[in-house]
Amino acid sequence: MNNLIGHFINGQIEIDVHAQTHPIVNPSTGQESARLTFADAATLNKTVAIATQAGHAWGQSSHAARQAVVFKFRELLIQHTDALLELIGKEHGKNAPDAKGEIGRAIEGVEFACNAPHVTKGEFATNVGGGIDVYSQRVPIGVVGCITPFNFPVMVPVVMTTMAVAVGNAVILKPSEKVPSAEVMLAQLWKQAGLPDGVFNVLHGDKALVDHMLEHPGIAGINFVGSTAVGEYIYHKGTAHNKRVASFTGGKNHMVVMPDADLEAAATAFVSAGYGSASQRCMAVSLLLPVGQQTAEKLLALIVPKLQSLKVGPYSDAQVDFGPVVSAQSKVAVEQAIARCVDEGGQLVLDGRGLKVAGYENGFYLGPTLFDHVTTNMQLYKEEIFGPVRGIIRTSSLQEAIAITNANDYGNGAVLFTRDGKSAHSFSNQVEAGMIGINVPVPLPVGYFNFGGLRRSKFGDGHMFGPDAARFYTKIKTVSQRWPDADEAAAGLSLAFDSK
Repeated sequence: MNNLIGHFINGQIEIDVHAQTHPIVNPSTGQESARLTFADAATLNKTVAIATQAGHAWGQSSHAARQAVVFKFRELLIQHTDALLELIGKEHGKNAPDAKGEIGRAIEGVEFACNAPHVTKGEFATNVGGGIDVYSQRVPIGVVGCITPFNFPVMVPVVMTTMAVAVGNAVILKPSEKVPSAEVMLAQLWKQAGLPDGVFNVLHGDKALVDHMLEHPGIAGINFVGSTAVGEYIYHKGTAHNKRVASFTGGKNHMVVMPDADLEAAATAFVSAGYGSASQRCMAVSLLLPVGQQTAEKLLALIVPKLQSLKVGPYSDAQVDFGPVVSAQSKVAVEQAIARCVDEGGQLVLDGRGLKVAGYENGFYLGPTLFDHVTTNMQLYKEEIFGPVRGIIRTSSLQEAIAITNANDYGNGAVLFTRDGKSAHSFSNQVEAGMIGINVPVPLPVGYFNFGGLRRSKFGDGHMFGPDAARFYTKIKTVSQRWPDADEAAAGLSLAFDSK
């Protein structure tokens, strides 16, 4: 029998041999490597009760005690990078350099969480009237549910949960059922760092478990990263059950290139940002929008040889540029998207279908695929394609490119390559996207800036990374206090509203 992957509850791994299971498949080989056990409502109820009690004590502990654990967790992440790389590769298919970059961004998020005492400081005003002082304080919201995607098995769970822990909450993490092992290891590292049992828990499951989490009265907040359809559902259902919800969803990120740009740099950036990790990134460049026909032709001539030189293969091959897509279902969906774009009139420049990797013939591989002359009525413009399929939309002006970018439903990121400051200023002011890059192909902010899209790329007011993460996981209490003199004469009775 394949290995069973269990939950992490109250400081230990729990495996229910009678529970529903789900296969874990290595996308590089197409072979099942383990079985994942699913949690039911009873398991969730038990975990919420444990997390509530443990979280209350943790939230009452000092800032110094909490930050010591966060610092130690950072050190353990660094020490266990190689082990995490292997887990990411086996379950996601991501090659080692890409996975190492992911872990680096995770560590950056932990480092910012070490500033939790600073970003959760309250306000104070003396003698607002009648000798009364007023101060505000940020306190933990309680038990938070974190639901994470397959494409970043370490970065998203770490960034999403570390600030929650740092400000005093307990966490129930539900990772993607495709990539569960790294998250279990993260829970074990938290325990090694000294986090009290019950503060960080991992439960595995599918939509049924998510619904239980959204409905459970003991969970105060929900943080989600994933597809737009699921994210919108989670936002509406979670808020309907009086939860604080931050839902980070899909992206269709446009890269506009002006005629004055460094076209060689732009072409390299498009290939790197568009096809890295088999394009399974919400911040990947999806569409290239050259301004002017000459710009388009020059870019195409630079891009095609770069794409043809890319090597696709298993995560264990140090020479590969990107690996497989995550599942057989994902591969079929991407192949269908390619066929549809052909049917809709897109010009297929490179076709990545039918790729076979020697020795790994059952892996879920697709080569780099590129369409030219994409139009706004095509699926490739309208929908996020989570695979190595990118498109070129030719435009005649910067204003046309901005209009096409803003007409899309998504507003995660948008990028402009130019040498002209006025063009950059117009672009950054007019584009409706949460993260904008100027000559930066993937404008993912550093850990001390807020991360989040606009329009249908995010639901709710929360952000990952940055100060807003601390605000999302805390609530404000405002205290008015007065300390009268011992011999102060009692004031006469008055029913008037005190305004002095």
